[in-house]
Amino acid sequence: MARENISTENAPKPQGAYSQAVKANGFVFVSGQVPVDMSTGIITAEGVHKETKVIFDNISAILEAAGTSTEKTVKLTIYLNDIGNIKFVNEVMNERFGENLPARSVVEVSRLPKDIGIEIDAVAEA
Repeated sequence: MARENISTENAPKPQGAYSQAVKANGFVFVSGQVPVDMSTGIITAEGVHKETKVIFDNISAILEAAGTSTEKTVKLTIYLNDIGNIKFVNEVMNERFGENLPARSVVEVSRLPKDIGIEIDAVAEA
C-alpha cells in the first residue's frame, strides 16, 4: 500500500509531530484544522460561523494539494468547545456541501489547542 504525506503552504503548518494530511489506500486523511486565516497567519476569533469557513478553506487547500477536493469529502469529525455552536457549523456545511453532505461526528470537548472554539478533521476520496 502506497502512502504519501501531503503538505501545502496554503494551509497552517503542523505545530507538532503530524502531517497536514496523509494519502493512502484511495483516501486523504486530513489532520485536525484550526481557524488560521492564511491571509494573515493569525487564528481568527470572529465567531464559530467565520471560524468554520476558515477551517474549510484550509481543508480545501490541503485536499487540492492532494489532488482532490472538498466535494469528495466523505467524513468529518468536528470538535466544539460549546455544542450550542453546532447551528453555525450546520449553516456553513449547508453552504459548502449543499445536498452532497458528508458523514460526520460532532464532539463537545472541554478544551482545544490555543483555546479555540472549533477544530475539524476530514477524510476524502483521493
